[in-house]
Amino acid sequence: MVAHDIRQVEPPLRLTRRGRAVVLVLLVLVASLASAVLFTTASRADDQPASAPPTITVEQGDTLWDIATRVRPRWDGRDAVAEIRRINHLDDSTLTPGQTLILPRT
Repeated sequence: MVAHDIRQVEPPLRLTRRGRAVVLVLLVLVASLASAVLFTTASRADDQPASAPPTITVEQGDTLWDIATRVRPRWDGRDAVAEIRRINHLDDSTLTPGQTLILPRT
């Protein structure tokens, strides 16, 4: 006697018309949500005004080196002095009390 192995073959999964419509609607909703998130993130970046750069007022006895090392202690002093001179368009290191200097951003 030969034993036959009887297996039921299940047909592949098929979506009904309603099922396809539901999947399509879900994909459209996910794409819309992603677009909305990206749009709001990008528009927030555009809406933020540029904040005023930090400044300092020169006091009697201040030197560019003193100011540079005081406001940017983690920077190399020479780099800090050079950056302050560059952004303030200073030809030399001469400072005048009451002068306002723009400081580099960190």
